[in-house]
Amino acid sequence: MPSKVVRFLLALLLALLVAAAATFGLNWVWTAVMGGGDMTIHGWIALGLGLFGTCGLAWALMALAFKSSREGWDDRVDNSLDPGREDREED
Repeated sequence: MPSKVVRFLLALLLALLVAAAATFGLNWVWTAVMGGGDMTIHGWIALGLGLFGTCGLAWALMALAFKSSREGWDDRVDNSLDPGREDREED
């Protein structure tokens, strides 16, 4: 079984490949389908950073959601001040 570092690096590599494919795909749509002009290096940098940032943020938020679920953080919430809580049966 691969270690956590190897799995992380494989996931990072996969995310980079998806971002690169999306970048080149968007460039093709921009030039061939929409008839837009060539992108400058600054456009490529902005597009790459935007895609990488979006993928990174999605990955980080999903990781936090899974961590919270596994460690039971959602179960420790105090719902005593929730309106209508007294109307429901206690778990």
